[in-house]
Amino acid sequence: MKVTVNQSEIELLQGDITESDTDAIVNAANSFLMMGSGVAGAIHKKGGPGIQEECNIAGGCSVGDAVVTSGGNLKAKYVIHAVGPQWGEGKEDEKLRSATIASLKRAEELQLASIALPALSTGIFDFPIDRAARIILRAICDYLNKPTRIQRVVLILFDSGGFDIFRKTLESTDTR
Repeated sequence: MKVTVNQSEIELLQGDITESDTDAIVNAANSFLMMGSGVAGAIHKKGGPGIQEECNIAGGCSVGDAVVTSGGNLKAKYVIHAVGPQWGEGKEDEKLRSATIASLKRAEELQLASIALPALSTGIFDFPIDRAARIILRAICDYLNKPTRIQRVVLILFDSGGFDIFRKTLESTDTR
């Protein structure tokens, strides 16, 4: 599924984010930037140990922010490690929006044309996926409605349940 927002495109896919052909992929990171399981584990496995080594040098990242490493052995040139909130820590909606925007800003700073994101915070951080879909999609639309070099934002959901929730949310989202 694709929609146009301003001069850019949002695309929704079901699959493996590590196979994305975008300039950067986003890792659903923890604040220690330790790549253990879930999206981070898959990125580490396919991208190689150099990504974790770069994360170790970065030393960590605040909730709601993002840092960049190389893409290692991935198709994507960069990995943007966005730290979303854990459900129940307080101000979760604001922090998830901030992590989404920070990912897009890092891509913008690198003058990238495309970026792929997962459903941040919806795995082991337990953020309700329907709520996350609304926040993430609204943040992306708001960002793309301003001047940007980003031409394509791809949301890649691993399972069909998450894909369906994001699809329905995107269909009902006012992209202006």
